[in-house]
Amino acid sequence: MSHEALFTDLYELTMLRAYLAGNMRAPAVFEFFVRKLPERRSFLIAAGLAQALEYLENLRFDEEGLEYLARTVPLDPEHVEYLRTLRFTGDVDAVPEGTIVFPNEPLFRVVAPIAEAQLVETRLINILHFQTLLASKAVRSVLAAPGKLLVDFGSRRAHGLEAGVLCARAAFLAGFAGTSNLLAGQRFGIPVYGTMAHSFVQAHDDEVAAFRLFTRANPNTVLLIDTYDTERAAQDVVRLAREGIAIRGVRIDSGDLGAHAHAVRRILDAGGLERCTIFASGGIDEDALARLAASGAPIDGFGVGTRLDTSADAPYLDCAYKLQEYAGRARRKRSEGKATWPGRKQVFRKHAANGRMVEDVVTLVGDTQPGEPLLVPVMRGGRRLAEAEPLTVLRARVEAQIRSLPDELRALEAPPTPYPVRVSERLQALTAELDRTQR
Repeated sequence: MSHEALFTDLYELTMLRAYLAGNMRAPAVFEFFVRKLPERRSFLIAAGLAQALEYLENLRFDEEGLEYLARTVPLDPEHVEYLRTLRFTGDVDAVPEGTIVFPNEPLFRVVAPIAEAQLVETRLINILHFQTLLASKAVRSVLAAPGKLLVDFGSRRAHGLEAGVLCARAAFLAGFAGTSNLLAGQRFGIPVYGTMAHSFVQAHDDEVAAFRLFTRANPNTVLLIDTYDTERAAQDVVRLAREGIAIRGVRIDSGDLGAHAHAVRRILDAGGLERCTIFASGGIDEDALARLAASGAPIDGFGVGTRLDTSADAPYLDCAYKLQEYAGRARRKRSEGKATWPGRKQVFRKHAANGRMVEDVVTLVGDTQPGEPLLVPVMRGGRRLAEAEPLTVLRARVEAQIRSLPDELRALEAPPTPYPVRVSERLQALTAELDRTQR
């Protein structure tokens, strides 16, 4: 979409103007990576590749945007003309979506004329950061509640429309069963789930009357039972079932979810509704899921909302998109606390005989190491090499990746010793050489 081209920071345009003034048109290499993990995280799930490639393939400025830039930056007529015909012509190598990644490993590499590669920085970080952040948050719920139905319930408190839709995508990729968001369902083919709100019950003078109407309009449905008295409502559900009304499940959205679930399960089972499911929501995150699992709470599924869609405990990743090579020469940033490893890089992952991951090695492209190379070609000459992978394929990749994790990395708390990521001797040697010669 043309308006996405304008989703960039002012300094990308001021640098573009200077690059063009200096006739700097040689290829540049930029890599996107995460510097360090948030607290309690042991790994990340790479996500957002499909949207990043779609953005690059469709990059263009419309006339309204060009007029704005001419006034605001400001741009000379030749700069405006450059942007009018600008299309992304570069190459991209990336880690496939759904791959487990660690700090200082490139997830996404752009090779393009420097003005092009620089201009796309803001939107690429915006796309890759957000979905990697949210997929990495969602997978923690999957690990905390194995075998449970997990549904993204957080769209209404997501930070905008796109955030809500892309969170649903990232959560489904990470292993959630679906979302409450219909736009995400339509756009990405994600299964949609929903029950009812307390307002529907409150709009009736009698809770049972509300249940009757709702089940008539929505046969074999799930009823929200905590508007007034959770256990009494469960007894009403049994009474309605004995009248021949099919009720698939009940939902609890407040209070001590574990205690209520135990009480409701006893009521339902005593009334012959052993197959009636219990679904819980309200302040759920991976820690709540772990506590409920440890308590043996008889809950079949969960709506995970606000704390997922905002990644409440870790709302951002310390990530960057940095220049690693220009005009055929490796480049290195040495800023205190933000130094980079130079050059075009590849990551090799080693596995033990049992399939578990044992070590990653970050090295230079061309320096083959034992193991599986993680970055693969995904775009050449500004065109994608293949259609976006279906989300079902990405989910299967995440499942396989999780199975390959060492046991200690599956816990909610990060282990004392992080997963080993080693920097190769060749990359260390190049870094030392640049430190001696680069000023």
